[in-house]
Amino acid sequence: MPSISWKAMTCGVVVAISGGLFPLGSQAKPLTEIKVSYQPAVYWALPFYIATQKGWWAELGLKPKFSVFPAGVPQMAASASKSWDVGSTGSVPALLGFQRFGILLMGMSNDESAANDLMVGKDKAAQYRKDPQAIKGQSIVLTANSTGDYAVQSCLKKFGLKKTDVAIKSMGQSEIMSAMSSGNATLGGLWAPNTYTMEEKAGAQVLCSGKDAGVVIPGALVVRAEYAKEHPENVAKFLAIYERGWKWANAHRQEAVAMMKKFYDEGGVNISDSAMNKEFDTRPTFDLSEQLKVMDRSKGQSEADGWFTKIAEFMRGSGSIQSTPNPKDYLTDQFFKKVESNPTLSAFANNAN
Repeated sequence: MPSISWKAMTCGVVVAISGGLFPLGSQAKPLTEIKVSYQPAVYWALPFYIATQKGWWAELGLKPKFSVFPAGVPQMAASASKSWDVGSTGSVPALLGFQRFGILLMGMSNDESAANDLMVGKDKAAQYRKDPQAIKGQSIVLTANSTGDYAVQSCLKKFGLKKTDVAIKSMGQSEIMSAMSSGNATLGGLWAPNTYTMEEKAGAQVLCSGKDAGVVIPGALVVRAEYAKEHPENVAKFLAIYERGWKWANAHRQEAVAMMKKFYDEGGVNISDSAMNKEFDTRPTFDLSEQLKVMDRSKGQSEADGWFTKIAEFMRGSGSIQSTPNPKDYLTDQFFKKVESNPTLSAFANNAN
């Protein structure tokens, strides 16, 4: 099967995956296009790449058309023009997407609590580790309204500091890496795999992660509400394909890491095998049963409700949203329940081969 070159996938670029990428047998049935959005060279997007290489979309009658964005905020904004139907993004932009565009959250892409970090340049690492209070009065570069922003502010709270105790400057992730690498910034909010690049190429260190700060940062699987209402079966198929991606990756770690290397390389990210394995080791994923478990409201608030409520409270505190929404208004397990209740989709989602 021919491989896919994803090098052209940058902000605003849409790449249609043609039928030629799928086994010849799948061409007997017409495929239904589904527009999938994500960010390049990130761990939680790996299942999209795996599924495309394996031809799994066609097995369920779908043909993905990918749109790729450098961060979650422009990704959510693009939903207004219906440029995508489903996808994955960070939890913070996902909630912004709900508030501004009615985006629905339908599951977790992974637990990235340990992958969103406050990093420090090597020259100040020892000092700030010994005395985090020394950060007071310093500048921190980060991507505003992102999971990295949430992690940084959670870390500040852990250190007994407030946002007003430091000077925050918003930048894109590539700009942050450039600023820290050149010595123009000492403290930065980054997420993986950018964190590994900074560790390996600039000697920067993780001062504190979201996990260290005691918060859970789930990635979000998202869908436009209008599309969800009109094409619920396609949404369920999308989730089954995504789940199979993780099922296969976790069962075939060596092959998955090799595939991740190609995916990251084509997205412009080059990190060591050790760092790629660290992605798997530190970022738990959720299979079908686990998705349903963390969203279970049979005894009241679900575990996921609690995670997202805390994120929403952070966003309200930062002024990005005006009130804390009820998770029942934006987080739904109905599509994973559709996967579970459909024998074909359930078997597909749980297939590790």
